[in-house]
Amino acid sequence: MPVRTDPAESDPLPDQTVDAVVIGGGAAGLNGALMLARSRRSVVVIDSGTPRNAPAEGVHGLLGLDGTPPAELYQRGRGEVRRYGGLVVSDEVTSAAPAAPSVDSDLRFTVALASGRTLSARRLLVATGLRDVLPDVPGLAEHWGHGVVHCPYCHGWEVRDEPIGILAVGPASLHHALLFRQLTDDLVFFTRGTDLDADTRSRLAARNVRVVDTPVAEVVTDADAKIYGVRLTDGEVVPRRVLAVATTMLARTEGLAGLALPMEDLPNGMGRRLVSGMAGVTDVPGVWVAGNATELTAQVGASAAAGALAGAQINAHLAVADTDAAVAATGAGTAVRA
Repeated sequence: MPVRTDPAESDPLPDQTVDAVVIGGGAAGLNGALMLARSRRSVVVIDSGTPRNAPAEGVHGLLGLDGTPPAELYQRGRGEVRRYGGLVVSDEVTSAAPAAPSVDSDLRFTVALASGRTLSARRLLVATGLRDVLPDVPGLAEHWGHGVVHCPYCHGWEVRDEPIGILAVGPASLHHALLFRQLTDDLVFFTRGTDLDADTRSRLAARNVRVVDTPVAEVVTDADAKIYGVRLTDGEVVPRRVLAVATTMLARTEGLAGLALPMEDLPNGMGRRLVSGMAGVTDVPGVWVAGNATELTAQVGASAAAGALAGAQINAHLAVADTDAAVAATGAGTAVRA
């Protein structure tokens, strides 16, 4: 459920082939671009303006910047990338695919944008993030990012001591309950068809977690448009101020089919991610991936760190390619002179 932020200033596209195109202007993409720009690489970030955490009031668990509004964080990041000569373009990628190698046999990619423009790049960093899919419960989606939360580390402190309800989506929700129990003494676990054995029920009871097996009908809102409770199919309303739900997390891959990047389904319906190895390398030569597109549970700090590592690796690969090209050119020149 992407939320579009205010349009950002957009830089003009270069005509020549650039060292790297970064697809995605969130924490991973911007930090990867920062590393490349600081290494004097020509880099263009394509930013659709729809970060996953746009509805949140602040990012958390990010040392030195805890509580910073997402829009402010990304605005700072764009400024830092531009400070070193990187470009940030407000647009969306409609296709990306390998192109014919250059005259020096180096890799090339063609990236097409929704605006009709195209870019040529030597390397790609995919940092598209993910989209969260909420369970189909009437009244739930409109509270996403405020009264409805998913991550105890991202939002837990802000909802501490509130009456919290866990809307179960499967086995992962049991662990969710233990984490949110750390934050409140008033926790209700709505099973929503999740099978709980006797041992699990006794463990929840030992932590004073109420288990509700009656199916959920809808989320109830008060006069201030905030969550008031959960209505069950028998008509009972269980008062709650906050609902926690483990979303299905799906890597955003729109426009990337031409890259044929490998994907992987996570167990228990948790989601689907782009597969990557160390430092974000993929099985597709010249393409790296970083952030939530491959690490679905990474917070902002971890995504930024992954982007930085991928950016450094891309620069290293480019340095080798530059040297190979220089050696080849020197050899050709020697042969001609001979």
